[in-house]
Amino acid sequence: MKKYILLILVVPVLLTNCDRHPIADFFVSRNIVDVGETVFFTNNSIDADHFEWDFGDGTRAYSFDASHIYTYDGSFTVTLFAYSGNRMVDKATATIEVLFPTSLEVTVLEYYDEYAVVDASVILYQTLDDWYDEYNPLVEGFTNQYGVTIFSNLQPQRYYVDVWEAYHNNYILADEDVGFIETHILVPNDMNYFIAYVDYVEPALKSEAKRDKRLKIIKMEKLDKREYKDKLESIKEKIEERKAAREKEEKL
Repeated sequence: MKKYILLILVVPVLLTNCDRHPIADFFVSRNIVDVGETVFFTNNSIDADHFEWDFGDGTRAYSFDASHIYTYDGSFTVTLFAYSGNRMVDKATATIEVLFPTSLEVTVLEYYDEYAVVDASVILYQTLDDWYDEYNPLVEGFTNQYGVTIFSNLQPQRYYVDVWEAYHNNYILADEDVGFIETHILVPNDMNYFIAYVDYVEPALKSEAKRDKRLKIIKMEKLDKREYKDKLESIKEKIEERKAAREKEEKL
């Protein structure tokens, strides 16, 4: 009789274990990320034997924890399916907002003939003083066959663009007008565009070109305000003369 009582007590326990229902739950490292940024998912599920992750962009994973990189922007619903051995399932969801990173496309063109300059070094600086002193460069890129280089994951601020290639740079233009090297304040989470005009120059090492640039700056700083203004007016006149000569040649 005692054996029957023991058996009656054991059976419900076994049935309870067989009927356990999984509970799906997970933690997300960040709910708002940029394209190309890794998102980490920590699994907090209980009473589950295996798992399936649906990242909402057509990709899946079957590990306990997971990580994922989104390659385009949008709003994505991530679903974790938690399965138990008796084929019972539970799911948990979370929404991930993926933003386009703040980016800047720089196109390097020769100022007068506007041809693309290939394999030019393009460096971004945060301030004009940094640009002059070549201090604290943020990032460097090199132009492709179309004279283009792209910088991503930038801050929505203004940048100063340094361009150098053996036969081209933007140092003389920068002395004429800071607008030749100064970008607008970048629009966040969007692609921004800037045309970096350069002059054709005699071939020289970058260090030599930079030294010439600094000497020009020192020389300009020694001028008083009136001389400085006259110098700028003279430069503007020369630019207009060169433009007029170019237009005349094109008409001929």
